[in-house]
Formats: sequence, structure tokens, C-alpha cells
Amino acid sequence: MAMTSLCVVFAALLAMGQGVAARHRAGGAADLAALSAADRALLGREAACGAAAKVAGAQGAHIVRCTVSGDIADVTAQAGFGPYRPEVRARAGPPDAADSAGSPSRETTAGQGSPGSSEPRQARP
Repeated sequence: MAMTSLCVVFAALLAMGQGVAARHRAGGAADLAALSAADRALLGREAACGAAAKVAGAQGAHIVRCTVSGDIADVTAQAGFGPYRPEVRARAGPPDAADSAGSPSRETTAGQGSPGSSEPRQARP
């Protein structure tokens, strides 16, 4: 009975670890892809989103959604690790453009922003 309980606890810990690893991989890929797309935003949506897809692919993720509005790139990346497929959204662009838009530059869940702050992190070039 004790051995079965230990196996169940160990399996639960492994599952949580896979979920956390997948979330971090998706977050890193979304941040880098958004920065890459914002760097090429003036070349047009196709060039910007193509660069974002290339960067996300190098990180082991793929782009679910990519939009470019002026200098701002908004990218959603998905990375899989085991059965988990989290999606993370990141925005990047000039600092003054993000402030004038009045919206956060990165969506996060509770506890994912900077420590001690309820504000989401901002991905800036």
C-alpha cells in the first residue's frame, strides 16, 4: 500500500513538472517570436509573422496567432511537452506605443507577472 501511494505521488509530481516546463517553453518562445516580429513589423505582416514562426520553431513551439498593428507585434505561441499544450500570448514593440495603447503587453495568469506586482511583464525590444 505504501509503495502504491509513493508511485501515485511521484506520478503527480512528474505531471506537474511537465506542465510547468511546457508553460515556460511556450512563454520563452512567445517572447522571442514577438520581439522578432516587432523587429520586422515595418516590412509587413508576412515578413514579421514569418520571422516569428521561424524563431518559435527554433524554440520547439509553433505560432497559433500572429498580428502586426503598426510597430506592435502580438504573437500567441504553443509548445507541447507530453500531453500539455499551453498557449502564451506576448506583445512587443516600442515602449511609447505600448503605453499609448493602454493595454498590457503580455497576458499572464495569476502569479506569473513580476514578483510583488499584479501588473503583467512587458516584452520590449
